[in-house]
Amino acid sequence: MKYVDEFRDGELARRLADRIAAAVRPGRTYRFMEFCGGHTHAISRYGVAELLPPQVRMIHGPGCPVCVLPIGRIDQAIALALDRGVILATYGDVLRVPASPRPGDARGEPLSLLKAKARGADVRMVYSVADALALARANPDREVVFLAIGFETTTPPTALALQQAAREDLPNFSVLSCHVLTPSAITHILEAAEVRAWGTVPIDGFVGPAHVSVVIGSRPYEHFAEEYRKPVVIAGFEPLDVMQAILMLVRQVDEGRAEVENEFTRAVTRDGNAAAQSVVAAVFELRPSFEWRGLGEVPYSALRIRPAYARWDAERRFALAYRPVPDHKGCECGAILRGVKTPVDCKLFGTVCAPATPMGSCMVSSEGACAAHYSYGRFRDAGARAGAGVPATA
Repeated sequence: MKYVDEFRDGELARRLADRIAAAVRPGRTYRFMEFCGGHTHAISRYGVAELLPPQVRMIHGPGCPVCVLPIGRIDQAIALALDRGVILATYGDVLRVPASPRPGDARGEPLSLLKAKARGADVRMVYSVADALALARANPDREVVFLAIGFETTTPPTALALQQAAREDLPNFSVLSCHVLTPSAITHILEAAEVRAWGTVPIDGFVGPAHVSVVIGSRPYEHFAEEYRKPVVIAGFEPLDVMQAILMLVRQVDEGRAEVENEFTRAVTRDGNAAAQSVVAAVFELRPSFEWRGLGEVPYSALRIRPAYARWDAERRFALAYRPVPDHKGCECGAILRGVKTPVDCKLFGTVCAPATPMGSCMVSSEGACAAHYSYGRFRDAGARAGAGVPATA
């Protein structure tokens, strides 16, 4: 297949669904976690879960970078914009993530970067880190801070921007780095008590991320197959990609194999993009620990800027200290990101928490599990309840 619409062909999807149904064994349950937010979105948007036999359950993992960004990091960015007068630039989805109330604010309203902008902060939405560099050049009398988030996919552009700032000796540009690493988070999930405890959240295999794997290749996942005996199938973003990956996982489980297979051969190789990996290694180094929303502190799971680029490191430049902040008490985002609960298990879902009024990070980005289910899955839930004689309240 050559074109995108071929990867969305309904007849081919039905044939794949029939092959998956024929492959599953009676009495066997299959639980696969898709780690990529793009896969979560595709599964919800195209009704992939409804095409699968009941024995196959998809678990949404922490594959949305906006969803795993902890409140404390957003608080740092808000403080820079409101208290230090910087131009704070970042991607659009990040602007809406709920953070903490401002100290001394009688209203006690949780802020976001967008709400901080309404209170006078100079917050700018950008499409790339190159836009943030342009802002610094255009405003030489202002400090410009780029809040950098994302997995391995968005890290190389940030690294290139830091190298460019160094070449230009750009004095008013810096980066607040919140780049995180996929393999470390998968390891953390596999080591979590909920997964290790038999019968709680068993995971039989992973649908490996697409764009991340273009950068890092398939080699880093071999560890999970070898040590944890969990198969991994790297898949593209389209619904037929995901369904083919699920079929490949079912076959591995049935045959007692635990290997790394690559469904996304049109873009992913075993060793990935060496040039991208090289620029990241030159600019960034591992953090000993980093907090992920929903996962807590995850060892060696994020990147910080190397001392050679300290002049453009916002954490050093503004002497920022990190303070962890708990999530909203009623929000189940953390449990959803670990696969322990689903969006509909949260009492806030679809009521006070909706895309226009998100209470947690999973409802902000279209790749978040809650936002995807709100947009596509809640109508199927209502139909299922109505069909069972239960009043539809969603």
